[in-house]
Amino acid sequence: MANPISAMFGRSPIRPIQGHMAKAQKCVILLGDFLEASFANDWIKAESLQQAIRASENDADDLKSNVRNNLPKNLFLPVPRSDLLVLLSTQDRLANRAKDIAGLMLGRKMKIPESLVAPVREYYRESLAASEQALKVIQELDELLETGFRGKEVELVEGLILELDELEHRSDVSQIELRAKLFELEESLPPVHVMFLYRIIDLIGDLADISQKIGSRLLLLIAQ
Repeated sequence: MANPISAMFGRSPIRPIQGHMAKAQKCVILLGDFLEASFANDWIKAESLQQAIRASENDADDLKSNVRNNLPKNLFLPVPRSDLLVLLSTQDRLANRAKDIAGLMLGRKMKIPESLVAPVREYYRESLAASEQALKVIQELDELLETGFRGKEVELVEGLILELDELEHRSDVSQIELRAKLFELEESLPPVHVMFLYRIIDLIGDLADISQKIGSRLLLLIAQ
């Protein structure tokens, strides 16, 4: 009978962690479609997409639990098992944040002011670029383990993480600019709506922040 641990992890104990990151990234991608539906005031489509985000986040939760429960404690790895689990938890925050944004906007049927649609769309795309870069970084994790966190593979990953840091910085700059645009509109909007718009801006920015933290977490593993 096949060993259930071997069946889950195959040749690499890292693949489920990479699979989890792919599930988290799927949530972020679906969020873009959700935002477009909200821009069009199509709340039927938005609800369907919110459910798809929630389903993907649930899949990520299931995978996270399986990794936590089945990752052997006696693996001969160049990094501690606990550090891999912290990395997994950081990835999980990405899926959770996408779910939070969709849930909040759908619950209130939040309409983004017309003058802010284009800036919000670009702001989201910057966060998406950061999460895509984080996925690229995680996809190199098995190669890092095979090389013992040494050599050219480390240089490659460090370069990817530097690019990720730059993407997160661009998101920060856009967040400041977007908040300034919203400030100019405050008097023309209901105060409660303004409050939730600021919250959505912050949450979208969290996607880039969390992505950058994933890169930083992997950088710490390399530095050990």
